[in-house]
Amino acid sequence: MPQRLGRCAGPRSSSTHGSHNARRRAAQQDARHPDPSTTTEVAGHPQNSLLTCCYTGPYSGANRFAKPVCVGGGMSVSISDVAARAGVSRATVSHVLSGNRPVSQRVQDLVREAMRDLGYVPSRTAQNLARGTTRTLGLLVPDIGNSFFAELAKGVEQTAIERGFNVLLGNTGWTSERELFYLETLKSQAVDGVVYAAGAPAPTPHLAELLAGIPMVAVDEELGELAAATVVSDNRAGGVLTAHHLAGLGHRRAAVIGASPDLVSGIQRVDGFVAAWIELAGRAPTVVKGTFEEESGYQAAVELTSLIRAGEVTAIFALNDLVALGALRALREAGLTVPVDCSVVGFDDIWAARHVTPGLTTVRQDAVGMGSLAATVLLRVLGHPGSDAEPGRHVLPVSLTERGTTAPPPATTGGDDRDGH
Repeated sequence: MPQRLGRCAGPRSSSTHGSHNARRRAAQQDARHPDPSTTTEVAGHPQNSLLTCCYTGPYSGANRFAKPVCVGGGMSVSISDVAARAGVSRATVSHVLSGNRPVSQRVQDLVREAMRDLGYVPSRTAQNLARGTTRTLGLLVPDIGNSFFAELAKGVEQTAIERGFNVLLGNTGWTSERELFYLETLKSQAVDGVVYAAGAPAPTPHLAELLAGIPMVAVDEELGELAAATVVSDNRAGGVLTAHHLAGLGHRRAAVIGASPDLVSGIQRVDGFVAAWIELAGRAPTVVKGTFEEESGYQAAVELTSLIRAGEVTAIFALNDLVALGALRALREAGLTVPVDCSVVGFDDIWAARHVTPGLTTVRQDAVGMGSLAATVLLRVLGHPGSDAEPGRHVLPVSLTERGTTAPPPATTGGDDRDGH
């Protein structure tokens, strides 16, 4: 039998105040004569609540005085309400929502119409937990303010959403404490797996224990056996490319800045550059330790200013673009001109590298592609169909993008002298 819908919404005037019995009679009257424009007060609900009141049974027999089902004002619609509205069982509504059992198109239409009428939104969390999955991935990055990691996150998110997964993002701030906090949080949220861009030194025993208990793909940084799979760029090749570019311009005196002994990516970039530089320039470069943050690049360049003025350093290889941007700021404040007095090369090719003046020569990583591949590999680890990337170690190629911060060294430095004399 077709069921009718009554509505009650908006605050009542003071004239509607009365006893409990009066409110009950108002509800009964609404049940007898439902009208979409009717405004009434329902017992047990605050007067100022916005309510949508729906009587979900037939208007006959004992049900003719039934109390409407009220949606809003702090109350929610349940699957039982949908079932009653559609005239089917709870199990049938569940089958329509899950798609696990065949249900006729007519019944599906009835259920979905009831859902629309009642404003019912299925709980994805409840559905996923019933399947043994939350369809949620965690993503941890060390610095979301660095657009390299923002692009990486975009790649993870795009792939996850295409496969029907959500993504929870945590910004760890280059610290083990924050990494531990977020991993514990993600584990408590029962995420299916984690894409993990480490930003801290080697994991503590507690951190390693947490990582071992969660399906995880390491991205951008190596984590060895703790990761089910690894997706990184060819960092060593990027260092070699930079050495060949600067040596090809005639430089023989170079410095490396932002060199952290704690992160594998930085170590590999330094190793590649130093080995190639010794072969090409006949001498080892100056190496200034630091971090992957802009202020580290600024301080390193300040330290190098006197060597640059003396012609002892004519080129700087910054281990990421933020470090390079910090160096450019310091050199500018010192009155030095890039690339006339000193050439600068970065690593990452972030958005700012293309928009500073002069444009930053840098080693390009495919951050979006790296994030997308990491998510694809993680979904394969989780056994998700349609993910064809195998677990293991994936190394993505890099390339050098030449812009305005590199040029031949000043003529007075004797830059063509391989022995530096």
